[in-house]
Amino acid sequence: MSDSEDLADLRTGANYQFGSGAGRALFPPDEPTTIRRSSGGRPRQVIAGDVDDTPGSAEGDRIVTYGTDGRFTLGETGARRLQRVFPEPVHRVVVGEESEPFVRDGRNAFAKFVTAVDEDVRPGDEVLVVDGDDVLFAVGRAELSGDEALAFESGVAVKVRHGVGDR
Repeated sequence: MSDSEDLADLRTGANYQFGSGAGRALFPPDEPTTIRRSSGGRPRQVIAGDVDDTPGSAEGDRIVTYGTDGRFTLGETGARRLQRVFPEPVHRVVVGEESEPFVRDGRNAFAKFVTAVDEDVRPGDEVLVVDGDDVLFAVGRAELSGDEALAFESGVAVKVRHGVGDR
């Protein structure tokens, strides 16, 4: 398959996982992207821009990784793109300022610090961890549903995959 055919399929998958409009937001048709493939030729990572794949070259900005389960895991670039397209509170878990430095550092977001959450979040969903002003702190996988994240006083609400440094 060509990169353009793969991107069309990846857009469809993103729309399914995140909602209508996510595919174009993550992989705009007018923007160059680099698809890194597994040894079997399957798309593995999608990087913003044209990236030289020679050893020692710049990594570029990872938009997503495409898992063997057919689901995307977001990079910071992908999270910011979804944040621009989907209004609050969609795909978001809001945490209080006391947990900001820990979450930015890549530590998990705990339920006792969750102040708001998208009620449609389910365990296993990719989510953006933000503050009350919608400033991105981290990207990760929800461990609790939206209702549980608000109700529980202990436990991990989001397993953070990537903390976002000060911006």
